[in-house]
Amino acid sequence: MPRSASAITPHFRLIIADDHEFARIGLRTMLADETDIQLVGEASNGQEAVALCRTERPDLALLDIRMPELDGLAALRQIKIVSPLTRVMIVTLHEDPGYLLKALQAGAAGYVLKDSSRRTFLAAVRQVLHGETFVQGNLTVQLLHQLTLEPVAASPTTPIEPLTPRERDVLRLVAMGKTNRQIGQTLAISLGTVKIHVEHILGKLGVSDRTQAAVRAVQLGLVGPDAPQA
Repeated sequence: MPRSASAITPHFRLIIADDHEFARIGLRTMLADETDIQLVGEASNGQEAVALCRTERPDLALLDIRMPELDGLAALRQIKIVSPLTRVMIVTLHEDPGYLLKALQAGAAGYVLKDSSRRTFLAAVRQVLHGETFVQGNLTVQLLHQLTLEPVAASPTTPIEPLTPRERDVLRLVAMGKTNRQIGQTLAISLGTVKIHVEHILGKLGVSDRTQAAVRAVQLGLVGPDAPQA
């Protein structure tokens, strides 16, 4: 006999923070049928979002960027302090690589636009909940292009361990927005091997996720038109 939806224990706990009630209703509605996801709180400003994360310790916080009292980026930084294991995804109207860069630097694991389809939004939520990074559409490419044109100099005192030729191959594909499965298919290596390479790359670059790795690689000249070839 199949189990009813009410008998399924939620595996993931989320909060939503947006100063517009209509936006919160929309996000809540898109999550309503996901039986393994539990919405444990809603906030109308950044201060409330931080307080919720401090008490609820959710697996994921969905934050708008522009909110009163404390904006989404400032709230994100505080959330990473009060609840370090909470992953944060920015949900915004702003398709802006500048905002994306600031969000990634603050520790965001995802960046999705409010006009996304339900399918894209839920895919983003699940991708972030399972430890990967999600950036909407063409934003990663826009950001990497901007950084290539106007690179942000890395600190000369920040040491990194050299990447192997294979790690450089993987990193270039990460910077193109490829998933682990797509990278494995392109390089004819197993999914497990790709995951190991990605873990090594993150450690060597001193970043916490693959999108930050792509940004860091451009800043260090490891990928891009002038990057040395392996």
